[in-house]
Amino acid sequence: KIFMNTLKYLQSNDFLLDVDLWRLFANLEELNKISLSFLKTFFDTVKEHVSKSNSPVDFSFILRMFFQGDLCQTHQIYCLNYTSAVFYLEKLRQREDFGIYLKQWCEQNEQCKRLHLPELLVAPLHRLTRYPLLLNNIWNRSTDETEKDFIQSLKEKVEKSIWDLEGKVKWLDNFQKFRHLQEVIIWPQVWDRDKRFFVPECLKQSLRENSSENILASVNRLLLHEGRLTLAESTRLLDVYLFLFNDFLLITKMKRNKKKYGGSDTSLIPGRPSLTPELQSFIREGGFCAVLDQPIPLDRLILKNIERIHATVFSLRNAFLIQHENRYQQCIAVFLLQAPTETSKATWMSQIETAISNHTTQLETKKSTAFCFPVESSEI
Repeated sequence: KIFMNTLKYLQSNDFLLDVDLWRLFANLEELNKISLSFLKTFFDTVKEHVSKSNSPVDFSFILRMFFQGDLCQTHQIYCLNYTSAVFYLEKLRQREDFGIYLKQWCEQNEQCKRLHLPELLVAPLHRLTRYPLLLNNIWNRSTDETEKDFIQSLKEKVEKSIWDLEGKVKWLDNFQKFRHLQEVIIWPQVWDRDKRFFVPECLKQSLRENSSENILASVNRLLLHEGRLTLAESTRLLDVYLFLFNDFLLITKMKRNKKKYGGSDTSLIPGRPSLTPELQSFIREGGFCAVLDQPIPLDRLILKNIERIHATVFSLRNAFLIQHENRYQQCIAVFLLQAPTETSKATWMSQIETAISNHTTQLETKKSTAFCFPVESSEI
């Protein structure tokens, strides 16, 4: 509250007006209010029991009021914003004026007990995970079977709330990552990607409408592995960045020039928290990833190891080959890639092999389900 109220005070005096209070603290005021109300009611009941030694302790009313009310939901709202708040805070801490607010206006306050804002922001998450322990302790000390059943049902509800939250956080992280990837990855038009294809200017607009950018929008798509490699071409080595998804592999060129093929100005995009540090650093330098070729479906991808003796002949190190086949088993593209280390190469090959295996299994399961027709009648 010291950090939040101090920021409100500064903003009321026209300082740090661009700092988004919600992005930092979310619904912290509401969470404080309901948590304090729960604790006060809880301890008042304990105090009454101590002062009247013969009176039974009835926690059912308190637990029902709060745990069947908004206590867990309010925590969930805060927790879903937490990851975003931490990265937003890290970005703000790079500013001199925000640093003065943190160190001189807040952290020196005795009530902070030398704790910094990141250490305080995580506290509500810890509290939520401790509620099942509290309920379990009450359940252990309860003697009434009806009350024990009620408390057990509440404990299960809170635990389910925490499990649901973990799922939501994972989904939200994945959603944010893909949203940021859509800003970073540029999909060149076919005539820019391959000079063999000629398209008159009058037809280009109609082809642009069939954008490839929505490929990454699928809710079922997962990013399994990513990283920087080197692509060996006939006359040069090219820096590439690979994205291995659960259904295809995408090879992109790492580019730093100003030319764009449409979409947002990615050179101005700051480092995204959901992206790898390497990719964030590259983006901050004005870089972006231009798709080199069409996505390679995992069921059309052939992975081959390049033995060290063959790689040495062509001055290659830690090399492996990716072959793209069409539906007629014809090879339509070949990519000779180099990893920075032998370990990195082994990791890439293992990740790709596992992804192919899992994808193949899913396809076979879908096919078997699709072809499970009812048994034919003997009269047919």
